Amino acid sequence: MWIVDRGEAREFSMRQAGYWVTFYVALAVAFGILLWFTSGGDRAGEFFAGYITEYSLSVDNLFVFFIIMSRFAVPKAYQHKVLLVGILLALVMRGIFIALGAAALERFSWLFYVFGAFLVYTAINIVRQHLKGDEEEFNENVVLRWVRRAFPTTETYVGSKVTVKIDGKRMVTPMLIVMVAIGSTDLLFALDSIPAIFGLTKDPFIVFTANAFALMGLRQLYFLLGGLLQRLVYISYGLAFILGFIGVKLVLEALHASHVSWAPEIPIWVSLSVIGATMVVTTVASLVKARIDVRKGEEPHPEQV
Repeated sequence: MWIVDRGEAREFSMRQAGYWVTFYVALAVAFGILLWFTSGGDRAGEFFAGYITEYSLSVDNLFVFFIIMSRFAVPKAYQHKVLLVGILLALVMRGIFIALGAAALERFSWLFYVFGAFLVYTAINIVRQHLKGDEEEFNENVVLRWVRRAFPTTETYVGSKVTVKIDGKRMVTPMLIVMVAIGSTDLLFALDSIPAIFGLTKDPFIVFTANAFALMGLRQLYFLLGGLLQRLVYISYGLAFILGFIGVKLVLEALHASHVSWAPEIPIWVSLSVIGATMVVTTVASLVKARIDVRKGEEPHPEQV
């Protein structure tokens, strides 16, 4: 990811962002194909299912990232650096989370029921919020509040610097605060996405690599989609359906492992098909709805997750 950041601060053009999104997606596909030849179709299928799930759920992150950038008035020329550092922080924290989750699931098999129930609850909650029309909000979390209290902060940005010395006193700039906000907020989103991918594979390596590839392309996706996010009016329903499906899958597979005769074991190709088809249908339906709204002279409203 550092390759993209050579040179001075600048804004990403749509074309640049499109090239890099294509590159990172192609990289993930190449990795999946490599897994296919080295470890078999099942493992590759788990990676692709996990990658598509994590990448789809990352769209949810982008809504909040836009709110954070707006709230902290981050200059456009420095937004790519904020996202880079924030996402790297998120990747490290997700790695720790994945390691702890894998160890816990290995020792306490009943956690699959907890994860499954949590995902179903989250899916229902997403739909409920969407139907109520609740607006997406950003509330400062515990980590961010602690950073604000622990470190004196300048009132304004000082270029892309995260710390400066003023009157002999070291202070952090709002740039660091925003980076922490991005990284810690992503970790909160991981509370949904990590259990979801553990519902598709129990292999920590697959879980981590799927997360890593999804996060690698997230920054460029932010600049590519931009205002287009407001056109994805049905994406909440798609994400809710995916989480609900994986939640039910987790519970059924836990029952199957407990030798409950009627509980089926859902193969990975079914999961991959359901996830892929859901995202295609909701994306196409969203774009069709947005086009109809434009013809009617209405402005499409951003869906609330």
